[in-house]
Amino acid sequence: MPENAENEPQIDSDEGVKTEAKLREQDAVADPQAFAPPPAGFESLVTMLFTQAMAALGQFPGPEGQVGEVNKPLAKYFIDTVDLLGEKTKGNLSEAEAQILSQSLHAMRMAYVSTKAK
Repeated sequence: MPENAENEPQIDSDEGVKTEAKLREQDAVADPQAFAPPPAGFESLVTMLFTQAMAALGQFPGPEGQVGEVNKPLAKYFIDTVDLLGEKTKGNLSEAEAQILSQSLHAMRMAYVSTKAK
């Protein structure tokens, strides 16, 4: 063992991660704006609904890496919600907004028909 090794503090990486998490939590409490969500927007709304639909279709792994649980009725609800959003906003969307809506609907529908109910 080198001479300086016994004077150096031993770092427990698990404890370091826990300490860092506690510090971040304290910072968030001290300054709530530090972790504020992004401003609300059409793209964010569509992305949120898209993510929920894909999760309901089992497209994301579970917490322990297992295959995601499939809930097709819930996925259909999110797909229908995005479709309704598109109908109600037709003619009032920017080109980028219309594109993300169209692409999201297409991807959700394709995932829906290719997913087997469990």
